[in-house]
Amino acid sequence: MNKPTNKLFNRLGLAMRAGKVVMGDSAVLDAIRNGEAKLVLLATDASDNAKKKYTDKSSFYHIPLMECGTRYEIGAGIGKEERVVVAIVDAGFAELITKSEAKPSEVE
Repeated sequence: MNKPTNKLFNRLGLAMRAGKVVMGDSAVLDAIRNGEAKLVLLATDASDNAKKKYTDKSSFYHIPLMECGTRYEIGAGIGKEERVVVAIVDAGFAELITKSEAKPSEVE
């Protein structure tokens, strides 16, 4: 896995300011179950239990999941303290964030 780019965290912060980020264990699980989540971001340093829980839920409900950055990097990206998991609830922002990770060397 590539090291996450600043572009990813900048776009995550933009989504947060737009109100399109859900955070917290139960809120993210609800967003996945309700089909509101378009992308789930999971910290690379999450516990094995958390990784299994979110991987299984995302897979079952066909929601893309990306492991990117540490809990501190994700938290800093959204202007909060450490966060292990967040969900993006807007398809446009989910696509932007996915593109920023998939093609880190390309200039857009």
